[in-house]
Amino acid sequence: MATQFHLALPCVNINKTRAFYSEVLGAQIGRSSVKWADVNLYNNQITFTECGPFKFECKSYSFNGDILPSFHFGIILDKPDWDKVLDLLKSKKIEITSQVKFLENKVGEHQSFFIKDPNDFTVEFKCFTNQKEVFKS
Repeated sequence: MATQFHLALPCVNINKTRAFYSEVLGAQIGRSSVKWADVNLYNNQITFTECGPFKFECKSYSFNGDILPSFHFGIILDKPDWDKVLDLLKSKKIEITSQVKFLENKVGEHQSFFIKDPNDFTVEFKCFTNQKEVFKS
C-alpha cells in the first residue's frame, strides 16, 4: 500500500524552519499561519508548530560501530535521487553530520546521510541497494 505519513513536531522559529525546508531541501510549504506550517517532504506531511525552546532527552545508540541519534526522521529515496540530494546539500554547504553504509552485503543494505535542521532535529536520507528489502529481515 502506497500511502503518506504525517508527523507533528515543535520548532523554535517557524520562519527559519520554513526557510530551511523550502530553500535548502526544496520542500513545498502547504497551509501555514504565523506559528505553524505544513511542509510537503517528498509527499509526506510534517507540521511544525512554533513553541520556543524545547528539549528531547534523546540518547544516541551504536549500530555496527556508528553512533546514531535515537530521535530522528527521514525519507527513503532511490539511489539517483539520493545522490542528487546529497550533491545539492553539499553545494549549499549544508553540514552532513554523518554518511554511513549499513548492513553491507546483507539483507537491507543501505546508505544514509544525516543533516540537522534549524531546530536541531536530525533528518536522515536513505537509499537501499535493493528497494524490495526495506522491510525484509
